[in-house]
Amino acid sequence: MNIKKVKTGIIAAAVGMACLVSTPAVMAAESQYIGSLVYRTGPYAPGGIPWADGFADYINLLNERDGGINGVKLNLEECDTAYNTDKGVECYERLKGNGPTGMPAVMPLSTGITYALLDRVVADKIPLITSGYGRADGSDGTIFPYVFVPPATYWGGADIAINYISQQEGGYGNLKGKKIALVYHDSAYGKEPIKTLEALAAQHGFNLTLFPVPHPGLEQKSTWLKIGRQLRPDYVLMWGWGVMNATAIKEAAAVNFPREKFIGVWWSGNDADMVPAGDAAVGYKSLQFNGVGADFEVHKMIKQVLYANGKGSAKSEAGIGEVAYNRGVQSAVILTEALQGAMNEFGNKPVTGEQVQWALDRLDIDEARLKAIGAEGLFDPIKLSCADHLGKGRAKMTQWDGSQWKSISDWIEPNNEMLGAMYKESAAAYAKEKGITPRACN
Repeated sequence: MNIKKVKTGIIAAAVGMACLVSTPAVMAAESQYIGSLVYRTGPYAPGGIPWADGFADYINLLNERDGGINGVKLNLEECDTAYNTDKGVECYERLKGNGPTGMPAVMPLSTGITYALLDRVVADKIPLITSGYGRADGSDGTIFPYVFVPPATYWGGADIAINYISQQEGGYGNLKGKKIALVYHDSAYGKEPIKTLEALAAQHGFNLTLFPVPHPGLEQKSTWLKIGRQLRPDYVLMWGWGVMNATAIKEAAAVNFPREKFIGVWWSGNDADMVPAGDAAVGYKSLQFNGVGADFEVHKMIKQVLYANGKGSAKSEAGIGEVAYNRGVQSAVILTEALQGAMNEFGNKPVTGEQVQWALDRLDIDEARLKAIGAEGLFDPIKLSCADHLGKGRAKMTQWDGSQWKSISDWIEPNNEMLGAMYKESAAAYAKEKGITPRACN
């Protein structure tokens, strides 16, 4: 069997499917092309579909309500990666030259695809936006001029989780001797928080135990028997994805581990993860870098402009407000705000990746702007600079009540002084390995 031909055929089919769910590809020659890497198929589709729907709905809202951005229509085309790194790279290569000015930015929705594109985006001058995934040290804009990581990183998420636990225990001083376990997807994604957690364990004196879970995560019984009957940790953190999440929650219930002491990163906190777990999920907690629910003004506008006229991307309005859907909307806001910033500087016409990179270096989505676009409370304000490609990096803690997520904390800011030093050290090592000369940022 010719593997290369099979892969090409799959990608072609995925691109064909994408045209059915995206803004029509046939538009005026001067429309702004947007290539979107999604995964509506494959083992992680339950988490990928709502994100893709939220992203597409916000793009289509701007087209239907505002005529695009500054009078420039938006032409969205999806390519389905099935959350597969090889397919993701093929999708990127397939889409990057489309439209009058090429793809202005890429959001891979995968840590594996992110790593595979790091060198390519620099050569192609296409910004790589990784919201809540990818390389945490991409926050250092002096080393990674084309990588942007708002609103949060995995390293920040790990620190916020320990911050929250310290609050529950009455302060960091009370973490000494505590046992904390990390159950993680055995991949580049799942391993991202380990370095931070090890540093925090050394700093605060808690005992960290690691439990890797092979893809796809259906076999966890032995892991949870060790956790529930041998280790008996005070808290369990989870960096899971897809079916691994619901499986872990059900296994935790089977060994009577209290769900209120079981905390997942944002990718372990989708609605699609909780429903299959049933009653076992009640009380489980998860970090989120976006607001939960469908009560935001932008949701009302999407319903009125799109769904009331049969133009919504999701099968029904019921999907609006799922956390993965809200992340898709948030990602679309970040991209379109950068597009508008680039147009404001370079003219109201399709912009290039290099021009969008200029705008992302100066991105400032403050409270007033969030309110103006109907996203007040949907996510934390974001302000980037030439050197800082992250911003504050804050997240909230949420808890599943059996039917929906509820916020149980305000925005929690990570220890950016500690993390900033870690980002710089890691980025400097990468620069040395790759022979990169850091750019000067004034």
